[in-house]
Amino acid sequence: VAHQKADWVSIHERICQLLIPIRMSVPFLLSEKERKHGTEQLVKRQKYIIDLAYSTAWEFVWDGKHQEAIPAALHALRFSTEVYGSNSVQLVPAYLLLAEASTGVGRLPEASKYLSQAQWIVLTTPGCGAAVQCKLHRGLGLFCTAEGNFEQALYHLANDIYLASSTFGLKSVEASGGYFHMANVFFRQNKMDIANSLYAEV
Repeated sequence: VAHQKADWVSIHERICQLLIPIRMSVPFLLSEKERKHGTEQLVKRQKYIIDLAYSTAWEFVWDGKHQEAIPAALHALRFSTEVYGSNSVQLVPAYLLLAEASTGVGRLPEASKYLSQAQWIVLTTPGCGAAVQCKLHRGLGLFCTAEGNFEQALYHLANDIYLASSTFGLKSVEASGGYFHMANVFFRQNKMDIANSLYAEV
């Protein structure tokens, strides 16, 4: 009951009506053209649910409601898997979101599992874009920070900043997130001069 309530509060209330046409099977007696149209509509609905679940989960994370974010992020992952396949780079954002939400509620083993899955997909995808790689490094950096492994966190955040800067530009908003998280690490290490200079950079 607690899981159902959490799922309802997180995302199910928003997508309940959208799930009905997805759960219905396409009648076999339709023509090839009608079946193709039905399949296209199904994928369109699934992609809409992915976007809605993903953005809802991020809203919860930004509000510090990590527990509420998990069911929505799981829906985003499940539908992404159905649409794109289990090894698609399209799954990486959902895995990273689940890792951040799990870290936020103190479930570090779960977060580690999600990060490993995301890292595996990135490593096995030839020509994986820098935008996805920088998000992965940021996720790994945040996880290492939560573990208290500051040196490893700084390594990943430096990679995040490098990839974001080379893709979006040195003064990009995308790079500023990496600087901010790196400043937080230096702050936790009591290296206030470095932390303050990075906060100023942000």
